[in-house]
Amino acid sequence: MNKYDCIVIGGGPAGLSAALTLGRARRKVALFDNETNRNRVTQASHGFLTRDGITPLQFKSIAMKELEAYPTISVLHQTVIVIKKEETNLFLVQTANNESYLSEKILLATGIQEEFFLAQIRQYYGKSLFSCPYCDGWELKEKPLAILAENEEHIQHMTKLVYNWSQDLMVFTNGNPLSNEIHHEFERRKIKIYTAPIKKLHGEHGNLQSIELTTGENIARSGGFVVPSFTRPNKFAEQLHCQLDENQCIMADGAGQTTVNGIYIAGETKKVAPSSLMIAAAEGFKAAVSINMDLIVERF
Repeated sequence: MNKYDCIVIGGGPAGLSAALTLGRARRKVALFDNETNRNRVTQASHGFLTRDGITPLQFKSIAMKELEAYPTISVLHQTVIVIKKEETNLFLVQTANNESYLSEKILLATGIQEEFFLAQIRQYYGKSLFSCPYCDGWELKEKPLAILAENEEHIQHMTKLVYNWSQDLMVFTNGNPLSNEIHHEFERRKIKIYTAPIKKLHGEHGNLQSIELTTGENIARSGGFVVPSFTRPNKFAEQLHCQLDENQCIMADGAGQTTVNGIYIAGETKKVAPSSLMIAAAEGFKAAVSINMDLIVERF
């Protein structure tokens, strides 16, 4: 059975950054990637210095090419289904291909996935509907936009944020009422609120054109921002008995070490909240440095 110094699970920016750093530290690393990273649906990635506007596919291809320079890094395109600790204190990783691997350390960098209150949103997500104004606000500046969200706190936050890029805003709550305070605050800025349930989104090839309500109204909008809920795509942290806080965030020190010795976390997985490519990559680097230092101390 193959044995590694560290197995990195997840081929997003956090996992790729960690694998590169560990490879350069002469560690034997396996990076598991099943091509489910969240940003694969978008047209371009923004805000990563020297790579602004790059497509997610190009970003990942460049990173994978860089990993090839380090012979101790293996990239395995498999889905991990089970991680468990052996009596030897090594971790056993099993995949959907019925293959098993051993490792001294595990880095969880599997990211998160969106869940939408309206299934049809996914047809437009990454093309004309987005979740991060810092990533995609520039491309939608000054356009007639929609804010799609059901929670009042989320609506208030996202609307105020997007107002920085476009003041032509309309809010759609999908049947959920908002407080008088929010109504008055938005009305002062000529932001119209629609509280009727959404019947259907209209558009072509992922480009939003209008939003139809159950009242029969059909409001023209050319794009917008949505507030999804986010979930971890697996229960690895729970399987490994990592401690979670009251918000279901995985508890860890500032360098990615969880409450379970040998298990580390990086990227969006920790907080179940979205992050930029640059922040996720930086967290992957920090976790890799922590892993390498722990290996040095244990073996010296």
